[in-house]
Amino acid sequence: MVSTKHFVHDPDKLVASAISAIPIANPSLAVDVENKIIYRKVAESEKVSVISGGGAGHEPSFASYVGKGILNAAVSGSIFASPSSSQILTALTSKVASNKGILQVIMNYTGDALNFGLGSEKAKAAGKQVETVIVGDDVGVGRQKSGKVGRRGIAGTVLVHKIVGAAADSGFTLKQCRDLAQLVARNIVSVGCSLSHVHVPGSEPVTETLEEDQIEIGMGIHNEQGSERVKTPDLPLLVEKLLKQLLDPNDKDRAFLGQLRPEDEWVLLLNNLGGVSPLEMGAILNEVVSALGSNYSIKPKRVYSGTFMTSLNGLGFSISLLRIEAIPFKSDTSFIDLLDYPHETIGWTGPQARFWDTTSTQNNFSTEAVAAERIEASGLNFNKTAFKESVSAGLQAVISAEAQITKYDDVVGDGDCGTTFKRGAEAVLSFLQDDRLPDDPVVAMTEIANTVEKAMGGTSGAIFSIFLTGFAEGLREIQPGAGKSVGMKEWCDAASYALKTLYSYTPARPGDRTLVDAFHPFIDTVSQTGDVQDAAKKAMQGAESTATMAAKLGRSTYVRDLENTPDPGAVGVATFFEGFAKTF
Repeated sequence: MVSTKHFVHDPDKLVASAISAIPIANPSLAVDVENKIIYRKVAESEKVSVISGGGAGHEPSFASYVGKGILNAAVSGSIFASPSSSQILTALTSKVASNKGILQVIMNYTGDALNFGLGSEKAKAAGKQVETVIVGDDVGVGRQKSGKVGRRGIAGTVLVHKIVGAAADSGFTLKQCRDLAQLVARNIVSVGCSLSHVHVPGSEPVTETLEEDQIEIGMGIHNEQGSERVKTPDLPLLVEKLLKQLLDPNDKDRAFLGQLRPEDEWVLLLNNLGGVSPLEMGAILNEVVSALGSNYSIKPKRVYSGTFMTSLNGLGFSISLLRIEAIPFKSDTSFIDLLDYPHETIGWTGPQARFWDTTSTQNNFSTEAVAAERIEASGLNFNKTAFKESVSAGLQAVISAEAQITKYDDVVGDGDCGTTFKRGAEAVLSFLQDDRLPDDPVVAMTEIANTVEKAMGGTSGAIFSIFLTGFAEGLREIQPGAGKSVGMKEWCDAASYALKTLYSYTPARPGDRTLVDAFHPFIDTVSQTGDVQDAAKKAMQGAESTATMAAKLGRSTYVRDLENTPDPGAVGVATFFEGFAKTF
């Protein structure tokens, strides 16, 4: 049974308090609690800045790797949810030096890719030079199953952070840092296993759990399923199975490193997912190193064992192997040189030099983020009373359906979809009830988009914010603007424009088992017929049809048995449309 006992049960307070503690342990750092950004007080303007981030719950990743020699800043989301693009934009534009450019190194999760991508695009528009490298090192789910999504990013990502952070600090250019990060990422393979799921504070208990005598091979760091669930083997057999997934060149679904060469040299990182005792970690390390030597003639040049990237208090571990390659554009520098490079962080447990700068009190660069874009009024007007009534009805429906959506997500995701939708719905409902809705529909939709992004975070927050921002732009396209009242045709045209905007940022299409399976039929039907109630029925039918679809995107991709469970995000969208339609 998964324990639901915690010392702090409010997830938002927990994350805020935890990141506030980072500068206590490392006085060279500062924290922007509102935007969940941890950053160095002193910026070195003549060096490339490296930033990373992702959902909370994986500590010490990423906040505890901020410090001289590794990361310049890290941006945290809520637990298991990516940070928003506005948080990331703040980090890019006001928390790190950008004279020599900024490199983002993130893990391969949809929300991270969307939000860091959107943040970088906005930063580029503001004149910043930003490059992004996405790391996917997990072999727990092979090529065939991962499909469009690709490999997940897990603990091997911190090796990229350490190496590229050292390179940036030692004077590599932005292009060299990017190319190095890509080279390292291509040569890392990782796999994990776990004896149990974990419980997110503030959420409902996980209903789908492992049996007492089972172990999940390849479990992801958000409770995602891996390659198989087996009877718990003896440690030597378990390690043998994991190493075979990492190194077997004949496993075409997982041979991401290709053929192994006798002259290959390696780095080993053994990672505690949070809940394994140091005593057991010692036994596991001994077995892994022994098996590498006896079965593969591998004697690692460097061995790192400890807690590098957790899944809260996950009762499991992961093994990462990095094949050492020459750096083509820096023949006088090696992976090992950069791994041994001194740093000032509290998260990396390798050799480290600590020279805390306790005298600095502020950055030596601008603390002003790029000002929020002024939203230019369109001159359009709309029926605010009807808008508030319909949207509020849809939001209330989503709030009421939280438990059902969460139940679905417990099976096919990480269990937070219902609470995430509810959080977004409550934030917009509060916005509407506080009579803050602007008179201009373009300004109104833009402010709702910002409200949603800030409240929801993660993949859902990014998707809905992109959609609603596209909706606002679609309204702005209406000609002539001044004094024109927005009616059904204009709303439909704007919705179609918004869907096209969303499609430019995600490969998801109808049939991929995503919330698009609810969005598309609603917008298509209402645009053709104007019948909102029929469109809502089509949206729910689309959502329900996802129960029999194979997942091609998102975390459901990694789940072996979806148990005829519909996509939670699609159900959430369709539920909104059902409530919305009842007012027509």
